[in-house]
Amino acid sequence: MQNWVGVVVAIALVLQVSVLIALFVQTRRTMKQVEDSVTDLNRKVGPILTRVQILLDDTQPKISTMVSDAAHIVYLARGQAQKVDRVFTDATDRLRGQLVRADRILTGTLEAVEEAGSQFKHSFWRPMQKASALVQGIKVGIDLLRARRAPSARRDEAAEHEEELFI
Repeated sequence: MQNWVGVVVAIALVLQVSVLIALFVQTRRTMKQVEDSVTDLNRKVGPILTRVQILLDDTQPKISTMVSDAAHIVYLARGQAQKVDRVFTDATDRLRGQLVRADRILTGTLEAVEEAGSQFKHSFWRPMQKASALVQGIKVGIDLLRARRAPSARRDEAAEHEEELFI
């Protein structure tokens, strides 16, 4: 039985060595293919990278100048925006002050007009009301005197009054 075990171990060992040799050979072939691919890639990409480097060297100063100009434009625009903001703030402050002043003037004028209207009412309408009351009293008195006259005179007056309205 030991012989059989030794034979099986020897066969397994030979089999393992052959698998390892096959793996080594295949790995060498794969490495050669990868090396060839890398060499081919370097040959094709090398000129492209050289051209890109030349292009970057040519455009780098132009890009720097453009960035510097853009920064200067932004600086100037910011300054102008601040000036415009100051002008608008000043204008709105002045307008606000003028509106407050106009409001005060209008309020004072309205108060003066109201006071004048009140004075006019007291000085003109009250005497007019008293005069009107006096005229009304005189009218009532005259009507009362007429009422004491004869009823025939009243009828004649009523007829005259109707004729006047008719004409």
